Amino acid sequence: MKKKILALLGLLIIFLPFIIKGDIYFAGLILVIGMIAFHELLNLKLKERKLSLLTEVLAYFAIGFLILNNYQSKELIIVLDYRILSFLLFVFLVPLVIIGDNKKYNLQDAVYLLGSVLFIGLSFNLMILIRNHSMNHFIYLVLITSVTDIFACVAGNLIGKTRLAENISPQKTVEGFIVGLIMGTFAGILYYLTVINANIEFLHIFIITMSLSIMGQIGDLIFSQIKRYYGEKDFSHLIPGCGGILDLFDSLIFATITIVVFMSLL
Repeated sequence: MKKKILALLGLLIIFLPFIIKGDIYFAGLILVIGMIAFHELLNLKLKERKLSLLTEVLAYFAIGFLILNNYQSKELIIVLDYRILSFLLFVFLVPLVIIGDNKKYNLQDAVYLLGSVLFIGLSFNLMILIRNHSMNHFIYLVLITSVTDIFACVAGNLIGKTRLAENISPQKTVEGFIVGLIMGTFAGILYYLTVINANIEFLHIFIITMSLSIMGQIGDLIFSQIKRYYGEKDFSHLIPGCGGILDLFDSLIFATITIVVFMSLL
C-alpha cells in the first residue's frame, strides 16, 4: 500500500509540469502514456496467441491517430466523426481478407483491436481536449480520482472488513469505497469552489463531483475484471508498487469519459 501511494504521488509530481505547460508538451505526454496503455491491453491478447505484424502496426498507427486527433483545439466540442469510424473499420476488417487465415487473424481479433483502440484512443484524446479547454478542470478531475484512490486504499487496509466485489478485486472493500468517495468528493468540491468557480450551484457541483468519484472507482473494478478474465494481477510491471499504466490510469479514464457529460454545467 505504501509503495502504491508513494508511486502515485511521485508520478503526480512528474506530470504536473506537463499539465501546467499544456499544448504540444501535454499532448506528447498523453500520446506516450496512451500508447503504453494500449500496448498493455494488446499484450493480454498476445498472451493467448500472436497476431500478424500487419495488424499490430495498423493498431498502433490507429491509436496514435485517435489520441492526437484535433489535439490543438481549445474548444471542448465532442462530436461523432463517422469518417474516423469508417477509417477504423477498414483498418481492422480489411486485413481479414488480406491475411485470409483465421488462425492468424479472425473476426474476434478484429473486434478486440477495434474496441481497444476506440476505448483507449478516445479516452486519452478527451484528456487532451479537457486540458486544452481548461487546465483547472483537468486538475479538478485528476484531484478527485487521485484522492479517491489513495483514501480508498488507506481505509480499505485500515478499517476495511466488508468485501466490495470479492470475485473481481478481493482487496476492495465497502469501507474503502465509502471513505474514498467522501474524501474525493470533498477535495474536488473544495478545489472547484476555491479555484474555478465559487458561484456554482452547490448541489450541481456536489452531484457532479460525487459522480466522478464513483465512476472512477467503478472504472477501477472494470479494469480489474479485465485482468481477472485474462488471469493477470497487473497489466504490467512498469511502475513499482502500482503495476502498469492502466493500473494507474483506470479511474482517470472512466472519470474523463464521465466528466464530458457534465461539462456544460461546469
